[in-house]
Amino acid sequence: SEGLGLDVVSGGELHTAIKADFPMERIIFHGNNKSYEEITLGVTHDIGTFVVDNIYEFELLEEIAAEQNKKVKILFRITPGVEGSAHKYINTGQEDSKFGIPLDEKIIEYVVKRAMDSSNIILKGFHFHIGSQLFESSLNIMAVNVTVNLMKKLKEKFGFITQELNIGGGFGVRYTEEDDETKPISFHVNPVMEAVEDECGKAGLDMPAIIIEPGRWIVSEAGITLYTLGAIKEIPNVRTYISVDGGLPDNPRPALYEAKYEAIVANKADKKPEKVVTIAGKCCESGDILIWDLEVPQIESGDILAVFNTGAYNYSMSSNYNRLPRPAVVLINEGNAELIVERENYDHLLEREIVPRRLGKTQNIGYDVALTRLE
Repeated sequence: SEGLGLDVVSGGELHTAIKADFPMERIIFHGNNKSYEEITLGVTHDIGTFVVDNIYEFELLEEIAAEQNKKVKILFRITPGVEGSAHKYINTGQEDSKFGIPLDEKIIEYVVKRAMDSSNIILKGFHFHIGSQLFESSLNIMAVNVTVNLMKKLKEKFGFITQELNIGGGFGVRYTEEDDETKPISFHVNPVMEAVEDECGKAGLDMPAIIIEPGRWIVSEAGITLYTLGAIKEIPNVRTYISVDGGLPDNPRPALYEAKYEAIVANKADKKPEKVVTIAGKCCESGDILIWDLEVPQIESGDILAVFNTGAYNYSMSSNYNRLPRPAVVLINEGNAELIVERENYDHLLEREIVPRRLGKTQNIGYDVALTRLE
């Protein structure tokens, strides 16, 4: 209803969009290893665009489109050779990347010519994505220069005219005071748009339609995670650890990317900070630390910790590691609270697990938790 498009990167995400009655023509299907089943699902439901990541995927997509006698719109994802400025695990545009088609002349020309000659593929243009947590536009502008140069060469050699250019996203959001402020979308997009227009003008090309993928920028600040403080461990002259009732399973980002967050003790938000503590998760991992140094007032077990900016890549990356049930998700709107994801319980952890007949008296553990003693 807000007019946004939707990126999906798996059959599961596409299935969710289908069940939500999201307009299929506004869906862009990403991913570096789409399966036959996933591509078939997308073609069957007439999604808007496939972003083709490699030659293998192109050939598979062409085969499936022919089987269904359909014409499928695509963009080729390229790796422009521009390295992002964030953690190496969230940089994606460098030459040595698992994503995208390398800017090798023979490879690019081969796939573009194949697409142009195909009766089931409609090549609209190109996509690039430099990485995440970008706070200025220079890297995207560098990628634009590379891409427009490619567009010019392909027009001169094959007469191919780029109609769409997807410049990705990765626009930075402020997690801590060390980060730059979250900028309006125009701050990120306008300089890139101007660069595309300028470079296309120099190259004698028409300006393509520009697509952006704000992602984290849209949802990150909308999320707050609430934890209950538990054990308090003081190591004299070293550190005070405060353990919470979550951690790595609901937010793996600190362990995975060394991501940093800010938080407050919500039920004592009006109290002045008095000490610095470390917020530890409850998993059996030394790396399960949510925040290393956090200023807090006098605290006690049972206090509520509110961690900000958890709307992106938290719930979607959550797991049941150490058999911890996932927390509930509540939507707050104009003072009203609505449950949108139920809290998991212990029975949910066993729903899909099966004990082979040879190992016990029951085959399916299921909801009744019929755990039999192995004989």
